[in-house]
Amino acid sequence: MACRAGCAACCIAPSISSPIPGMDDGKPAGVRCVQLTPDNHCGLFGRPERPPVCTSLQPSLDMCGHDEREAMELLSRMELFTLPGRC
Repeated sequence: MACRAGCAACCIAPSISSPIPGMDDGKPAGVRCVQLTPDNHCGLFGRPERPPVCTSLQPSLDMCGHDEREAMELLSRMELFTLPGRC
């Protein structure tokens, strides 16, 4: 599966605990990454500054669903299920 151009759900829904250029403390869940361009593309894509967690994400039906709305729902749900102290 390929990324859906302009979706950006993986750059908004999940938290990222590692530093991102422009977000030294990472990114809280539900917050738009500062590296997203106005048309929802990663400004760091293909660059060495891109955090390893972002580089390691691979689009899949389980994560991306069938459209951007479903991707936001799936990723938001995954974020909730992986909160520290949840179990």
